Amino acid sequence: MARQRRGIKKVRKVMREFKTGTLKSSSGARVRKRKQAVAIALSEARQAGAKIPKKKAKKKSARKTKKTAAKR
Repeated sequence: MARQRRGIKKVRKVMREFKTGTLKSSSGARVRKRKQAVAIALSEARQAGAKIPKKKAKKKSARKTKKTAAKR
């Protein structure tokens, strides 16, 4: 439970910084996109030791078979 709290606190802190406009990326530029802020928040939470699963990869196999079938 302690690990989860650490993660939640980190995410809240980073998202609050984003809303106030003080969140900066590693290059020092201000973060303007919400998706980037979420990625930074989850990254920092993982570094703090929170158990956050990685993003699942999309399946591309069905898409490839349709393309190869169309070529034949």
